[in-house]
Amino acid sequence: MLKRGLEGVIVAETAIGDVDGQRGQLLYRGYNAANLAETKSFEEVAFLLLYGELPTSEDLSAFSAELKEKRILPKSLETLMHSLPYSLSIMDALRTCVSSLNSTATWPPTKAEAIQLIALFPTIIAFWVRHSKGEAVPTPDPTLSHVDHYFYLLTGGKPEPAQSAALTAYLVLTMEHGMNASTFAARVVSSTESDLPSAICGALGAMKGPLHGGAPTGVLQLLKDVQTASDDPEFVLRKKLDAGEKLMGFGHRVYKTYDPRAVALRNVLQKSGGDQHVLQDAVHLEALITKLLAEYKPGRKLHVNVEYYAAAVMDALALDSDWFTPTFCVSRIVGWSAHVLEQAADNRIFRPSQTYVGGVR
Repeated sequence: MLKRGLEGVIVAETAIGDVDGQRGQLLYRGYNAANLAETKSFEEVAFLLLYGELPTSEDLSAFSAELKEKRILPKSLETLMHSLPYSLSIMDALRTCVSSLNSTATWPPTKAEAIQLIALFPTIIAFWVRHSKGEAVPTPDPTLSHVDHYFYLLTGGKPEPAQSAALTAYLVLTMEHGMNASTFAARVVSSTESDLPSAICGALGAMKGPLHGGAPTGVLQLLKDVQTASDDPEFVLRKKLDAGEKLMGFGHRVYKTYDPRAVALRNVLQKSGGDQHVLQDAVHLEALITKLLAEYKPGRKLHVNVEYYAAAVMDALALDSDWFTPTFCVSRIVGWSAHVLEQAADNRIFRPSQTYVGGVR
């Protein structure tokens, strides 16, 4: 029987993560991802996904040092980006830069290659953001963590503790999410024994699509529509629903209850003491939208998802909407890399079947 979009079809075994949509649970290597987001650093969780265990203090020190060493932009990439037209989007520039790295890549891929990509993603994105505006990139600061350094490169300033906590939680919660479109794309490319950069380019192509990596931008527009309208928020939302509009940030292909990532991100925002005005508005609007969706779409179980609070985080950090999907990639490159490494360790090329419906002439 045809399963459109391969829904419900098992295509691989994995020890990396588990998405339980019925219970609203996300595991990374057996650990609750929501708990990790509230208690661990980006470096610790990235190490966990790549190596299978949380790092010792010695492991963490060495891993952090390697990320810092490899975050420096190679001259070849800098030269390449200077040659690219300013009209390219950040995602296009990122994909182009990644593809240029495959001259030294091999198969099977290595963790060292993965760490290089993880380290370089923030630098490439920030360089293109600055370069396309005619601005200089700040001098790298080796004292800053992976997350704080990304914020620093983008904005030129070091994040406040509340900002760092919010951005870290978001990046941890989006590192891995099962066999999503971009992860599947990466594993398919890798299954042909192609190199890691090629597999990641495939993932980036999938992530660029608005049905996958572009959702937070839609949420931000929803928040803006409500905040700037002269009418009551409920009136604005009812008007959208009556017109058949989809309210971005609610509902999920997998989760049939609350998205645990959204709940964890809300918790971190509340504990961090960040922009409470932004948070209160987001929480109030979440409750209102949930009530209206239950009325308009009974039985659908449309609850808040991670994109909703991701947009609230980005808004509170004053990050441009064009940076949303690339920032998602700063996180998901860890999960992609872990899956490619796992695919290579027990490889069989993906070759699904099809049903021909074209007839005979």
